[in-house]
Amino acid sequence: MTKRTRPWGHHPLTDNAQPDWQMHPDTLAVRGALARTGFGETSEALFLNSGFTYDNAEQAAAAFKDETDHFVYSRFSNPTVAMFENRLALLEGGEAAFATATGMAAMFASVASIVKAGDRVVAYAAMFSSCYVVLTEILPKWGVNTVLVEENTPEGWAKALSEPTSVVFIESPSNPLMEITDIRMVSDLAHKVGATVVVDNVMASPVLQKPLELGADVVMYSATKHIDGQGRVLGGAIIGTTKYIKETVLPFVRHTGPAMASFNAWVMLKSLETMTMRVERMAENALAIAQALEGHTAVERVVYPGLKSHPQHQMAMQQMKAGGTTVAIEFKADEASVFKFMNALQVIDISNNLGDSKSLITHPSSTTHRRLPLEVQAEMGITPSTLRLSVGIEHKDDLIKDLLNALKVI
Repeated sequence: MTKRTRPWGHHPLTDNAQPDWQMHPDTLAVRGALARTGFGETSEALFLNSGFTYDNAEQAAAAFKDETDHFVYSRFSNPTVAMFENRLALLEGGEAAFATATGMAAMFASVASIVKAGDRVVAYAAMFSSCYVVLTEILPKWGVNTVLVEENTPEGWAKALSEPTSVVFIESPSNPLMEITDIRMVSDLAHKVGATVVVDNVMASPVLQKPLELGADVVMYSATKHIDGQGRVLGGAIIGTTKYIKETVLPFVRHTGPAMASFNAWVMLKSLETMTMRVERMAENALAIAQALEGHTAVERVVYPGLKSHPQHQMAMQQMKAGGTTVAIEFKADEASVFKFMNALQVIDISNNLGDSKSLITHPSSTTHRRLPLEVQAEMGITPSTLRLSVGIEHKDDLIKDLLNALKVI
């Protein structure tokens, strides 16, 4: 069996010469960065091994000094994981990537690898609760100052970015209320004060939004959502320039150890092949559901970027190819009635996950965002009457009927 190396900044399509045209992302999702062994397997090879051998002691020494491109240890890199990383970098238009064990490991490493005591981080408060805790509780323990933007407007961002800043963290669309941040505008402001712009692109997925093309420096994912998207394995990913991955992320993750397992990477590789089809169907279903629920007598408001009623609809359609796969619903009812509605659903499952092929509904206030004080939830727009619906690939008629039937209990 031939040995395969990890090509930083170089992403071979196959072991043979690449086509002489720019491949479509859907093709890259199937064939990008494919590295076959000498057996010529059709599916990507799964390397379930922790370590690697060397031809001689000199080669081992050279590998540890990065003088030769040789796999050292699967906590650092692995052939299967490298294929996933290189393929995802191709899809994003980035130069390199590092795959992590979870999405939060990716979020934490993407920011923590940059900052030091005395540095300044700027972010908008509308975000997943664990991201909020990292930025407002964990990093400040290290002497990092996190500034939350008061208003998601050009004026609000300009005020926050009026002095030197190390990192700007953006979650757009936000979880769970699908708020949109102008990535281009924020990136332009951030770069003027020396900041690295990190975008959490989980809610949009690589299919619907390309933050690097909008001016961001780094994009990160919970690959559990959409990329796997079938409820099987956990994973995360960080994508950026070769310099950022090699010189900033790798020194941090090699010693802190948040690497993705090779089996999970293999599952993710196979999932990438169907990601576009799944996400497009999910977004189509989400729009149909949002339209069906908007104006219902039991519903206070439906928040979905694909609806013209969304306050940032125009911006969302400029940045995204569709409105996303998640719908936020606020009811004209108390928490007890909302729980009755959830319990009455027959097709849609109650779960705290999202981006899955199965439709899942969540009560953020009591689950995913429970860790945050009620006043912080309120500032984010989350109330006890708010639900987050992650729309799957079932037929939209069944999902709409399930929701309308359940609404009868309110």
